[in-house]
Amino acid sequence: MTNHKMQILQELAAKNGPLCVGLDTDPSYIPENILKNYNSPSQAVLEYNREIIKRVSADKSACCFKVQIAYYEAMGLEGMKVYSETLKLVRQTGLIAISDIKRGDIGATSDAYAKAHFTGDFETDIITINPYMGFDTLVPFTKYASPELGGKSAFVLLCTSNPGMTDIEHQELKNGGLLLERVGDEIARIGNQFKEMYPEQTCGLFGAVVGATQEKDARYLRDKYPETLFLIPGYGAQGGAARIAATLLDKAGGVVNSSRGILCAWKKDEKLSAKRDAGNLTMADIADAAAQNALFSKNDLLNAKAAL
Repeated sequence: MTNHKMQILQELAAKNGPLCVGLDTDPSYIPENILKNYNSPSQAVLEYNREIIKRVSADKSACCFKVQIAYYEAMGLEGMKVYSETLKLVRQTGLIAISDIKRGDIGATSDAYAKAHFTGDFETDIITINPYMGFDTLVPFTKYASPELGGKSAFVLLCTSNPGMTDIEHQELKNGGLLLERVGDEIARIGNQFKEMYPEQTCGLFGAVVGATQEKDARYLRDKYPETLFLIPGYGAQGGAARIAATLLDKAGGVVNSSRGILCAWKKDEKLSAKRDAGNLTMADIADAAAQNALFSKNDLLNAKAAL
C-alpha cells in the first residue's frame, strides 16, 4: 500500500468524491454574536474549523481540506497556532491536508520552505508551489516525496482561476506554445520521475493547479496531461461551473475546492433565516450549514461528472 500523498488523495477522491473543503476561514465569515463568545477571533476560527472537519469527515463528503495560510498569518502569532492545530485536526481524520502556501524561491530558501511545511509545527501532506522563479525552485520539495520522508507532494500553479492569469500564463514562447504548457510539461516530468520508487502509482506524484473558470482551457489541459492530478479552484463562489470542473476530473482526476461557498453557507440557508434576523445563531448552526453545503457540492460535482 502506498504512502505517497498524491496517490492516497486520488484514491480518497474516488472513494469520497472529489470535493476539497477550503478552510480559508476569515473571522468575518463567523456571525458577530458567535465571535463574542470567544476570547479572540482566532479561537472562534479554530472552533469553526474543528466543527466543520468533524462533520465533513463523518459524512465522507470530501476527500481533503485546503488550508490557505494567508488567513492565519493575518491573525498574527495566535493565528499561526490555529493554522498548525487545523492541519493536525485534518490529518487525524485520515483525509489529506493541502496547505495553500504558494511558495517558490531559490536555493537554500526553498530548502527552508520545504522543511518548514513538510516537517515540524506546520507539517502537512501536500503544498502548493509557484514555479515562476524557475524550475530549480521545485527541486528541494521533491526530496520529501521519498517514502522515508513521508511521501509528501505538491500542486504546482499551472492555469489559475483569476482573470489576470492571461498576463503571464498565456504568454507565447519564442519556440512556440504557451508558457503554461512549458510549466505543465515540467510538472508531468517531475510527477513521473518516481515510478521506480512507487511502481503502483496511477497518477503523477506532483499535481497541477488548474482553475475551473476557463471552459476553453479545461478539455485541452485535461487531454494534454492525462496522468496529472488537478487541484481545481474556482468552483462555487468564484463562478466556475460544475461542468467545467467535471471535465477537469476526467482521466487522472482531481479535487475541486470550495471555500467561501461552504464557510458562508449559513448566510443563504433559509432554515436559519429567523435565527439570523434575531442574531442568535450558534456555532452548531453555521457548522451544520457548512456540512450540508459540502454534501450538496459533492453531489453536484458527481452528477456533473456522470453527465459528461
